Amino acid sequence: MKYTVADLRVDFPNEDSCLEWLVEWLYPDGITCQTCDKVRKHYKVTGRRCYACAWCGHQVYPTAGSVFHRTRVPLAVWYHAFYMLSTSKAGYSAAQFQRETGLSYKAAFRILHATRGMMLDQEQLEGEVELDETFVHPNPYKRTTAGKKYGYDARRTGSVIFGIVERGGRAKVWHVKSAGERVLVPLIRQHVKPGTLIHSDMWRAYDKLPLWGYPHKSTNHSRGEFYTEDSSTQNIENLWSHFKRGIKGVYRSVSNTYLQNYAQEYAWRYSHRHDVSMFWSLMGEIGRRV
Repeated sequence: MKYTVADLRVDFPNEDSCLEWLVEWLYPDGITCQTCDKVRKHYKVTGRRCYACAWCGHQVYPTAGSVFHRTRVPLAVWYHAFYMLSTSKAGYSAAQFQRETGLSYKAAFRILHATRGMMLDQEQLEGEVELDETFVHPNPYKRTTAGKKYGYDARRTGSVIFGIVERGGRAKVWHVKSAGERVLVPLIRQHVKPGTLIHSDMWRAYDKLPLWGYPHKSTNHSRGEFYTEDSSTQNIENLWSHFKRGIKGVYRSVSNTYLQNYAQEYAWRYSHRHDVSMFWSLMGEIGRRV
């Protein structure tokens, strides 16, 4: 059964319930008092996001060092952002978040990007993977007329996004400075296990992949070849489709400064599309990454 907004409101009706869950998640075996140097009973300090040791009074702040560090925004609002950003397939804008919660646009924007910063995957990809690079214009509406104004090569005048998709599994993306071999190959070697079969198009940056221990198959898009019995890049193209439609339909325009975060958001939802609850998958990242 899917986890809904109604379930969210029942589980986290107020600040205390949100903080109680956070403590249970961060300290499953109980809070270790730094002064007593052992697990002690701790009590909630009224009016503060703080727990005090019942033996010596030493205080612990569960939100310290986490994505909630020094925030004054109620935790229930943060959890709402986690839910909407993890479950909205097309994306979730700061303007919409602002309308729903009454926050300032600046606060809404900061919270959503802090949440996107949690959407990381450190494990290497394996099995069979597809990789591709795409170009994203800061204003996607200029993309449709760029060809008329700048010529055929205008399609390559945007910012470069490079992605790797594990067939049936996860995805990783990066905002890179170029689509050259010296930029892409180190990312492949770092994030794809040696021996993994790689599928790509005919971009020359991938020509030397077999030398690095990666079996390589490709399709020639310039000849109208997009799918063969041996190879295709349909999964990574599907990710690009969702990403670009989301940017154009939800976010309208994006800054290069935050392009990595936006791309990371779509890759994370792709990676967790089979999860029972993407919201709880994202909640599981609290405390691990800031």
